[in-house]
Amino acid sequence: MKATELRQKSDDELKSQLIDLRKEQFNLRFQVAGGQMENTARVRQVRRDIARIKTLLGERKAS
Repeated sequence: MKATELRQKSDDELKSQLIDLRKEQFNLRFQVAGGQMENTARVRQVRRDIARIKTLLGERKAS
């Protein structure tokens, strides 16, 4: 997902998406540990999406 897409969402939408991504990250960690991981790039993508959302929320809070 792109930062421009995220900027159009409200704080509540971003927070709910952040929760969903953290759940997905948790499940991906178990898949990696169990050797069941098929798409290893997804771990990196989820981690960066979480960082994008946290950055936007921080920017909005500072403003």
